[in-house]
Amino acid sequence: MSLGYRKLGRDSAKRKALLRDLVTDLIINERIETTLFKAKELQRLADKMVTLGKADTLASRRQAAELIRFEKTEEGQYAIQKLFSEIAPKFKERNGGYTRVLKTGPRRGDAAPMAIIEFVE
Repeated sequence: MSLGYRKLGRDSAKRKALLRDLVTDLIINERIETTLFKAKELQRLADKMVTLGKADTLASRRQAAELIRFEKTEEGQYAIQKLFSEIAPKFKERNGGYTRVLKTGPRRGDAAPMAIIEFVE
């Protein structure tokens, strides 16, 4: 039985909060390290956010604001502003595949498979 997404060992509210934090951190830092399965779930959401950013309409900004947290980057702009002003314009000519997941070694302690997720240049 396939649900279409991974549960990540959490109930729906905690899973949504985790993915919101991860997608916000990815937008702010443009590269994060997490477990492989979190990275694969995050990849789906991050690509959707870039697609919304490319549309750059009021409706797409509101849709993105539902998921992206209200956090500031070191430059003082909010994560959603960075998505629409810096990240999405880089992918204007690209149709999908905005992020990549690179596997790294297992995590020390519990040997969970780790990965780096980043925006493609």
